[in-house]
Amino acid sequence: MTDIFENLRTRISQTSITKRIGRIAELAGGTLRVTGLSAGSSLGDRVLIRGESGTMGGEVLRLSKEGISVLPDGSGEGLAIDDTVEIVGRAEISPDQSWIGRIIDPFGKPIDGKPLMPGQSARSVRAAPPLPAERRGLGERLETGTSIFNTMLPLVRGQRIGLFAGSGVGKSSLLGKFARGVDADIVVIALVGERGRELREFTERVLGPQGMARAVVVAATSDQSPLVRRRCMWTAMTVAEHFRDQGLHVLLLADSITRFAEAHREVALAAGEQGSLRGFPPSTSHTIMSLAERAGPGVEGAGDITAVFTVLVAGSDMEEPVADILRGVLDGHVVMDRAIAERGRFPAIDVLRSVSRSLPDAATEPENGLISEARRLLGAYERAEMMIQAGLYSSGSDPAVDAAIKVWPALDEFFAKDAADGIEGSFQRLNHCLSLGRK
Repeated sequence: MTDIFENLRTRISQTSITKRIGRIAELAGGTLRVTGLSAGSSLGDRVLIRGESGTMGGEVLRLSKEGISVLPDGSGEGLAIDDTVEIVGRAEISPDQSWIGRIIDPFGKPIDGKPLMPGQSARSVRAAPPLPAERRGLGERLETGTSIFNTMLPLVRGQRIGLFAGSGVGKSSLLGKFARGVDADIVVIALVGERGRELREFTERVLGPQGMARAVVVAATSDQSPLVRRRCMWTAMTVAEHFRDQGLHVLLLADSITRFAEAHREVALAAGEQGSLRGFPPSTSHTIMSLAERAGPGVEGAGDITAVFTVLVAGSDMEEPVADILRGVLDGHVVMDRAIAERGRFPAIDVLRSVSRSLPDAATEPENGLISEARRLLGAYERAEMMIQAGLYSSGSDPAVDAAIKVWPALDEFFAKDAADGIEGSFQRLNHCLSLGRK
């Protein structure tokens, strides 16, 4: 009860008794030119636009002595010359412990039908990352609940990995497994540009009560404006930073960076930038990298943010701009392959194209030996697969391929298994699979 009153007192103290009001002077190209607000406004400030058709939010995109340019959150339909525009201030939210188990929008408002109290301290959604010289290194290896990540692609505390996948290959199911199985105190999930019907399906079926019990879900559906969809990712990161600063280990599941980048592209083009890299403006690289840098190990005394960023790659094109930008700043990348999904193995991860940069430090010498042996045999099988499937390979032609043929069905089954037996048990099962090729 004391916390509730403290939150209310903080909220009241932050309420301003004065308002800065301007008026719409021009509507063109989806943006508004507003006069009377040039002094005291800043790039990125939030505004409230009030017209006969109702109230909507917006963001300051450009400043000049003649006025400011504002991009509204909605279509702008119904707005008129001389409608009022109020400066609200910086884009901030106030996370709170009571947000755990809840679904919120990018403005910190509940969308699950229940009341939600803001916390006592406001945080900017575009905060700077921790100082690089003060950050700790990567931490201990994490139990993930999946055999493939417990062994071949280890995840460690504070690591940032990318999950590169096309649509319909099991990406959401894998995120749900992480939310339920990865050893973390809090899970923060960003759902950017998802279809409206998928939100409830993801929270109730994919996450389930076990996943939601320690999760905060931040969602912006595909019908919302690019400002709202872009802010969704920043809000999720800010919530993760709130719990990290309390000394907790936070797992951030961001789905997806591609939709975040597409939303930023719409905003940047409206602000006057030119598309230079397959339609993406120059600021895209910095926007993605500055977001990724906010995750990772914290400073001494704080917790860590272990992050999984998903990237939608059409046709498994790992060279498309967003995938290429993100791959260069992460501590590992995981590639999901449609061909693997089509033959029914989930998670549909292409082990040979995936890498965790926590290795070799995240595993012991014997464990690294097993990982290297598995990769060597998988590589041998892949090189000869067409001959094997066509019946052209003769047994005894290549000892490595002979061993690979023996272990491949067992390895393929192993990669699909959950891991109730922990990391040690996962490596024991991997060793058993590989022993079939040693006979």
